Amino acid sequence: MLASMLRAAGLRADSGGNVGTPVLDLVQHPEPYDVIAVELSSFQLHWSHSLRPQAAVCLNIAPDHLDWHGSLEAYTAAKGKVYANTEVACVYNEQDTATRRLVEEADVVEGCRAVSFTLGSPGPSMLGLVEDVLADRAFVEDRAATAAELGSLADLQGDAPGVAPHLVANALAAAAPARAHGVPPVAVRDGLRARRPEPHRIAHVATAGEVHWVDDSKATNPHAAQASLTSYAHVVWVARGPAQGRRRRRARRGRGRPTACRRAHRSRPGADRCRARTTRARHPRDRHRGGRHWGDGSRRPPRGGAREAG
Repeated sequence: MLASMLRAAGLRADSGGNVGTPVLDLVQHPEPYDVIAVELSSFQLHWSHSLRPQAAVCLNIAPDHLDWHGSLEAYTAAKGKVYANTEVACVYNEQDTATRRLVEEADVVEGCRAVSFTLGSPGPSMLGLVEDVLADRAFVEDRAATAAELGSLADLQGDAPGVAPHLVANALAAAAPARAHGVPPVAVRDGLRARRPEPHRIAHVATAGEVHWVDDSKATNPHAAQASLTSYAHVVWVARGPAQGRRRRRARRGRGRPTACRRAHRSRPGADRCRARTTRARHPRDRHRGGRHWGDGSRRPPRGGAREAG
């Protein structure tokens, strides 16, 4: 989404990192890019020591990969490293106080600003939603009294039957670093219109008999699945696969709670526990494999000893 906005501004831009093209392939390209949009996993951030982004974003903090990081605190600290040495703007989620704290604690370049995004009406130094308009009150001359129109929900919707709230948040979060780079509002709008959903990310597959079929198989943890389910008022959830060492739980009551759940595949009893044991054996925290001690006396896996799966 960010790369689409940058390209709409006439810049030679691409995206990569945790998914897609590796960062080294992008920076070593024979035809240099003007700017690169990089997505970094918590694992990559954990090992990073030389980041210096122009603008950085942390969308949210939710428990994930705790079997590797050891605790929610360690996982949060790893994600917070995305803000290290940021030059222009540290962008955080106004609805997620953990991301705000990460910005407050970050060691950044002097003059770097804190900018937030919200699904509500934005205040000064914020990007948000005014009725169906995406509005910028952060990268305008008079932040106290004016706002720039970046586009509308219709620009983001495309051919889909609706716009999921988390996609609106993603659009605002992408618009912030684009604006920090100097992308004009019209290019943000054109980038939203030109964007095509990535495969398996809340992608509309078909409509049959007034039923919309949606592929969001990239939602591989409870937090992502909950965001997907709450995008629709009535849901029949077709799900399969292991719980990745996490306990399955019922969806929250209210909007998006599945009226039915169809499991495309039923794992044998204890399969999740077997996979969890296999994961721990591959990346043990309780015995030495060339890593260093954690503060709790256990051992951290060595550099490169773990890869993000799914």
